Amino acid sequence: MKIIDIFNKKFQYANILKKIIYINVCIFLLLNVLSVFAGLLLVEFTIFEKFMLPSNTKILVEQPWSIFTYMFLHQNILHLAFNMILLYFGGKIFLNNFTEKHFLNVYFFGGIFGGLIFILAFNYLPALIISNELAKALGASASVLAIFFAVATKAPNYVIHSPFIGNIKLKYLAFFLIILDFISIPKGNAGGHIAHIGGAIFGYLFVKNIKKSKSKKTFINLNFIFDKIFKSQNKKHIYKDNRNDFEYNKQRAQKQKEVNNILEKISKSGYSSLNEKEKEILFNESKK
Repeated sequence: MKIIDIFNKKFQYANILKKIIYINVCIFLLLNVLSVFAGLLLVEFTIFEKFMLPSNTKILVEQPWSIFTYMFLHQNILHLAFNMILLYFGGKIFLNNFTEKHFLNVYFFGGIFGGLIFILAFNYLPALIISNELAKALGASASVLAIFFAVATKAPNYVIHSPFIGNIKLKYLAFFLIILDFISIPKGNAGGHIAHIGGAIFGYLFVKNIKKSKSKKTFINLNFIFDKIFKSQNKKHIYKDNRNDFEYNKQRAQKQKEVNNILEKISKSGYSSLNEKEKEILFNESKK
């Protein structure tokens, strides 16, 4: 019970990004534990398939919830790890440019949009129709790429420092990922790659829509459904106080400029080049 209490406390005080990651990991562990017990008892474990997204519309009608649940399922630990690592790094940059409400909407609607593209492809593309009866989608990749492409569209020149590939701008990494998915379609897991592309397209369109909208609202707001689940208890996320909007935006822009300067300094000279104040600023921002 103590472990559950600790996890519950961490979940309540986590930001939206960490909550989504926690949920994905917990669902993966739960389904795999149930699968092990089912195997030991020689019981057929079919519940997993009930939450996967089928391309066949007749099956989809029988399990309409799967357009939502499929994005929380993962085939194996590597599948989960890759998606959560990309979501974590992309999500942190996303939350520096958008709100948690935006994150929630892009994650879920990006996954749904990717799922719909997957269904359309297996019902109308001649090369895929023959697999319509068996094709099923699972994984958070469409949602993750929606987040990643949204922030890559918003801040295309943001530099990511990697010990493996060096410094690379977000726009080039996004371009590489989308091309990799496209050329991989005929090489296996066509449905997964198509769903990924659908999620990426949604993330791109989301930002373009915001740029055109003076009110800067999302397409559809899901927060009235998920407020109780995802409501952050962390006071660090209560941004507005007695300051007016102008003062708040000015201070936020100044803080973001400081962080960007520090990141640029790291990309040029490495982390060791930072002074104590710069390290403290970066540490405090990474906790938000």
